[in-house]
Amino acid sequence: MFSTQQTFSGSFNFAPSAGEVTMNAFGRIGIRPTEILASHIQQATMEMNLLFARFNNSVPNLWAVDLQTVPLTQGVATYSVPAETVQIMDMYVRVSNPGTDRMMFGISRTEYASQADKTVQGPPNQFWFDRTISPEITLYPVPDGNGPYTIYYYRVRNIQDAYTAGGLNVEIPPLWMDAMCAGLAHRLARIYAPQLEQIRKMDADEAWKIAADQNVENVDLYIAPRLSGYWTQ
Repeated sequence: MFSTQQTFSGSFNFAPSAGEVTMNAFGRIGIRPTEILASHIQQATMEMNLLFARFNNSVPNLWAVDLQTVPLTQGVATYSVPAETVQIMDMYVRVSNPGTDRMMFGISRTEYASQADKTVQGPPNQFWFDRTISPEITLYPVPDGNGPYTIYYYRVRNIQDAYTAGGLNVEIPPLWMDAMCAGLAHRLARIYAPQLEQIRKMDADEAWKIAADQNVENVDLYIAPRLSGYWTQ
């Protein structure tokens, strides 16, 4: 138990700015604030956003998941997806409003291409996510006139860009802040302190693993085998 004489901050607002993160990363490689030049800041900003690109590739980042909605139009199969979308995790279609929800299932480009009649209309139950620079989703079957239909999908989006000017924060939750600072320090060590690169890499890998291991939905997984094929009359 804590002593009644102890006092605490009572806040949960640890959210350093991009500039503060940069200063911390430079400190980890032995560069003090008075030694930092404008060129250092420019390089750190680039490396920070490249680090975010790595984080984006290591999906899902749970804090960057949101719910999108798209009303469907009869006879229209393909719909634009916001360009910052990295991955679609779950999608369902709602019939009428309010109404019933039905899960939709993702298929690959090859599976979509194998559909003999891509114009057939009906309640959509499959989607192909075309991950181009301007991403799109294509539904199958094509929405018919028995709606209205609205699709809802949870997506992972890119982390917002980092800017060191203006005191802006970085879009990283506190649980990931050490992984970010360690990762940035490792990247800066490659440029400014190569003699520290390996030790900073070890630090970055450890911080990444700790953060990534907890970046999951803490729910039980149930696996039920289908045994009907083994039954005999």
